[in-house]
Amino acid sequence: MPWTRRNRPRTAGAAAVVLLGSLLIGPAAHAVPAAPAGPSGGRLTDLVNPFIGSQNDGNTYPGAAVPFGMVQLSPDTGHTTGYDYDDSRIRGFSAVHLSGVGCGIGGDLPVLPTTGDLTETDYAKYAAAFTHDGESARPGSYRVRLTSYGGITAELTATARTGRQRYTFPATDKANVLLNTGQSLHKTVSTRVEVLDSRTVRTTITGRGFCQDTRPYTVHTLTRFNRPFTAYGTWRGDTVTPGSRDSTAPGRHGAYVRFDTRKDRVVEATTSLSYVDAAGAARNLRAEGGGSFARTKAAADAAWERRLGLVRVQGGDRTLRRTFYSSLYRSFLAPNIGSDVDGRYTGWDQRPHRAAGFTYFQNWSLWDTYRTQTQLLSLLAPREARDMALSVLRIDQEGGWLPKWGYGTAETNIMTGDPVTPFLTNAHRQGLLKGHEEEAYAALRKNADGVPPTASPYVGREANAAYLKDGYAPYLKGRPHTKSGDSDFDHGASATLEYALSDAMLAQMAQDLGHRADAERFAARALNYHKIFDRSTGFFRARDGAGAFTGPADPAKSEGFHEGTAWQYQWLVPQDLPEMLALIGGKDGGTARLDSFFAYPQLLKDPARTAREVWVNGPYDYYNADKYNPQNEPDLIAPYTYLSTGRPWKTTDVVHAALTLFTDTPSGMTGNDDLGTMSAWMVLSSMGVYPVQPGTDTWGLSTPVFDRVDLTLDRRYYPSGRFTLTAPGTSSAHRYIQSVRLDGAPRDRTYLTTADLRSGRELAFSVGPEPSRWGTGDQAAPPPVGTPGALAAASRQHGARTPAGG
Repeated sequence: MPWTRRNRPRTAGAAAVVLLGSLLIGPAAHAVPAAPAGPSGGRLTDLVNPFIGSQNDGNTYPGAAVPFGMVQLSPDTGHTTGYDYDDSRIRGFSAVHLSGVGCGIGGDLPVLPTTGDLTETDYAKYAAAFTHDGESARPGSYRVRLTSYGGITAELTATARTGRQRYTFPATDKANVLLNTGQSLHKTVSTRVEVLDSRTVRTTITGRGFCQDTRPYTVHTLTRFNRPFTAYGTWRGDTVTPGSRDSTAPGRHGAYVRFDTRKDRVVEATTSLSYVDAAGAARNLRAEGGGSFARTKAAADAAWERRLGLVRVQGGDRTLRRTFYSSLYRSFLAPNIGSDVDGRYTGWDQRPHRAAGFTYFQNWSLWDTYRTQTQLLSLLAPREARDMALSVLRIDQEGGWLPKWGYGTAETNIMTGDPVTPFLTNAHRQGLLKGHEEEAYAALRKNADGVPPTASPYVGREANAAYLKDGYAPYLKGRPHTKSGDSDFDHGASATLEYALSDAMLAQMAQDLGHRADAERFAARALNYHKIFDRSTGFFRARDGAGAFTGPADPAKSEGFHEGTAWQYQWLVPQDLPEMLALIGGKDGGTARLDSFFAYPQLLKDPARTAREVWVNGPYDYYNADKYNPQNEPDLIAPYTYLSTGRPWKTTDVVHAALTLFTDTPSGMTGNDDLGTMSAWMVLSSMGVYPVQPGTDTWGLSTPVFDRVDLTLDRRYYPSGRFTLTAPGTSSAHRYIQSVRLDGAPRDRTYLTTADLRSGRELAFSVGPEPSRWGTGDQAAPPPVGTPGALAAASRQHGARTPAGG
């Protein structure tokens, strides 16, 4: 059923704790394998609550989209990123949104139905009131009863490149639809609106700004109504001009069309998008704009049912299953299709290009997604993940450099480090770059060894010159920014750790491809985390341009770390955890520090309360903390560090406590979702497999929260087409792994590789009420990767490992 007031709490105060024990429509789509029905034979889409994360700055949107669709037709209420559950007025239903970002972007072309004369042109003033009693949503559709303007029901659904609207007006001869081209969630640079005929309105919108003033992008729209309108006009500022067909303006600006609904109260409209030109929007409308609203809605629901059906769970209570499938739903919302039905797209050189043999994608929150969502898509949507990787390579070809945080057709330079490297090396290790390995390697090598030219708008590894010379990125407090976006010099300590992680993953790729000298060079750089380790404090610490440690010595008050502290970044050395742990006292010293970090004694007594009251809470609470921050990305990997200290049961304890933060209510998101990052963490951790070395194909193990998880996999990449995880009797009281078997063979290692997933069919966990000795052996933990020692070990084992799909 859709999510209405009847099946969700009225306020966040009613948030339930998760009880661990108890379509792409259109020619761009890849075929999704058929999957079994949902739990108990019901529809999985009935379990999804699109309102999760719409409260307390989770910044998700509840509106209509299909998997990875170009269009996300959703209400905007005045919140900086679109919709806030606590608001009571809707300014419009706009066509472009990102799930869970921290700054305003998108919100292009908010459309709102009204009645009467047009007396206001600011959408903050003409916004319509609504209540949650009259609101519902499900995957692919949204419905709300507007209580203003005599009562109007608005319904939304979508295809990949179009948004379908259906408005039911009261009986009136002044039923209006307002198309606001000049207001959005970001700054509009210029807009044009044209009334083409008695049923069609065309717009061109150029906007910019994401956290800072960034390069502009342009989106073209074409809106076609199901019947002629009786009147029309445009506005500019406060001036309304009836009968005007064409208007251009840099600011508040738009058009209205009017209908007589005294006999027929329903008005439908379909809006198509193109990031190329008006002709592209027209082609997209012709290709995807046919059929009735009901058929489009049913097709969107079916597309989501197929996608969610790739994972079928048994066990757990209904609250846990709702939370899980809602997280899985959000994991498939982005990146987004950027190419039109004919394959054309606008590249980062701002010129049109054509994608042949793949779908071009855009919107890259790489600093976030490289840690979780990238790997989940590699597993469950490998064909799309391949196209996404090829799209990133096109950015390098056409824009001159690899991206860091890309939106639409432009780089924003938001966030720091080098996230594109583990993104692409993951694709390589997962076998998704077949035929493009050397192309990808060349782009990554250029990125790792250089800095974009001064005239380039991209920052790349901004601190690379100093990093290559001295082994660390300096923290230069107050240094003027030479380009828009964030600066690695403002976050030198965390940038060093991110660079070193990327160097390790690139070293492995170089070895896979036979570039031995490069592999040795990058592997040496993978150890650069040593350069910022302060032995006097026992923590990583920023260094200034002269090499001196700088900022407060207290690791909870450290400087030079992006959205975190030295405590939270302590664990971001997944390429070389044994050596990192040796710096802080070995396995025992590392365990003691982890226990303090997670407040482990308190967590054992009351996991949910510890997670909510002792750990860091609040989506923007980044600094002055010595505890785990499940609200943000830098230490999402930290719970799995216990696998390397010989205490794998503690990973399960911490992961299961963190999972209680995800609920099926509007406040049930940990921080911002960041284009599926947090949701993917929940999905993977619930299944018991997690990418503990982002950038390669290593999956750490913890106890699943379901008795059984059946994965339907793409046979092109997974020959068996299936993989099953079982943990009979798993619960809060029986959560400790006693043994693990892969296809019946005992397995004491605490990790798998993608090759294991490809060749195996079932991973069976035996669980019990007390920790066991499983996974505690000297060789049980994931080994280092991309370090000099790791390369030597691989050579001793008769050459480098080959990628899973190689």
